[in-house]
Amino acid sequence: MSQDNPKLFISYCWSSTEHEQWVLKLATELRDAGVDVIFDKWDLKEGHDAFAFMEKMVTDPKIQKVVIICDRVYMERADGRSGGVGTETQIISPEIYEKEDQNKFVAIVAERDENGNAYLPTYYKSRIYIDLSDSDLYATNFEQLLRWVYDKPLYIKPKIGEKPSFLSETDPIYLGTSVKYKRALDAIRNNKGYAKGAIDEYFQTFVENLEEFRISSVEDEFDDKVIENIDKFLPYRSEAIAIFLSIAQYRNTPEAWQQLHRFFENFIPYMDMPEGVSTWRKRDSDNFKFIIHELFLYAVSSLLKYECFDAVTHLIRHHYYVEKNSDYGRDVMVPFIIFMQYMKSLEHRNERLNLGRSSLRADLLEQRSKTSGIAFRQIMQSDFILFIRSCFDKINNETDQGWHPETLLYSNSGTFEIFARAQSKEYFDRVKCIFDIEDQKDFIPLFEAFKRNELRIPRWPFTSFNPEMLLGFERLATRP
Repeated sequence: MSQDNPKLFISYCWSSTEHEQWVLKLATELRDAGVDVIFDKWDLKEGHDAFAFMEKMVTDPKIQKVVIICDRVYMERADGRSGGVGTETQIISPEIYEKEDQNKFVAIVAERDENGNAYLPTYYKSRIYIDLSDSDLYATNFEQLLRWVYDKPLYIKPKIGEKPSFLSETDPIYLGTSVKYKRALDAIRNNKGYAKGAIDEYFQTFVENLEEFRISSVEDEFDDKVIENIDKFLPYRSEAIAIFLSIAQYRNTPEAWQQLHRFFENFIPYMDMPEGVSTWRKRDSDNFKFIIHELFLYAVSSLLKYECFDAVTHLIRHHYYVEKNSDYGRDVMVPFIIFMQYMKSLEHRNERLNLGRSSLRADLLEQRSKTSGIAFRQIMQSDFILFIRSCFDKINNETDQGWHPETLLYSNSGTFEIFARAQSKEYFDRVKCIFDIEDQKDFIPLFEAFKRNELRIPRWPFTSFNPEMLLGFERLATRP
């Protein structure tokens, strides 16, 4: 017998012939699974001392595991200390109560009473057991038993990481959204009648209190302050992502799309010079530019995750109102590209620290995605979709600017999921609204404009991307 075959003793009661056969079947299945089962019908011979046999099986350190098969008769005899079961109980119970390592023993429920309660000895009632009484769940719970025997649990505690840096701050920034966030989340997920109002309250508090993140005075390098500031924002980004995902999953309605649209619209003033300020530089809002851009990417990604294509279309088709439009031309209605703005401070940081990075913004988005619950590949997909949509808008003279997809610096040129699925004509017909097109061939003018350099594909020192490949253009709508 190999050392990889753990030794296991079965304690049970001769309740009935049927029960004995049930236990025998279980013992055989365990043997078939590589467990060296010690079983009285196999190992207790005529003339052996039954008490000594049982005591050895329970206390012998070479017996790594002991299973206690519990049915009504076993429970009654264990509690009454009668018969062989009573003898085993006197041996087992001190082992369970007094030994530090309690992983040697587990009860297996083979029978339940008329109310569905497990038959368990009094000494074991507070402990976790394995239920093999339900034939429908037998296979799943037998696997649980094997995992216990082999010390191979289904869920393994992950390696502990480092404390998030924002928790170490001596001067954290509070948005005051916690209570309203929880109320909104519960209302969305449980379809409460006040869900719209709860979402509005959360969004309003979030936008108004974002002022707390404004960088006012800087004694050291400004770019350090920007990095520190957006790091402190992480808990509130997590709140917002949870709301975005819940809206996408439970409340994909035109009313909710409009709420999201207004939420982002109300952010726009933060990226411009605040009122009552005489001295201001564009870099002074760089933290807001990063925060708002990141939130917009996550909102789009959350909606795409649950295939809310009409909601994404609403966010990028409908322009945003800017009451005092100094930087964006005379028109007070501006396209979604307003949420992607250049950050001077990150360029300065790259040069000042001699980092030699192609895009610090892309680096930050990639690093921060690891704690977001949304894969970075999904963020890149959203970035690419916004880029392609902005290219269509430029061709149609709806804007003279484009969306710069910073995250595609990390692209490996594989077709994004949404376009891979759009090989299906039915799926493509659902997705095409995002680009305001009717046919896959409508992408061709974009490719031609790229070739003529009328539209620019972003390039970094060592990489770029191919829009046709990321779209999987050749296979779009080629299947039913």
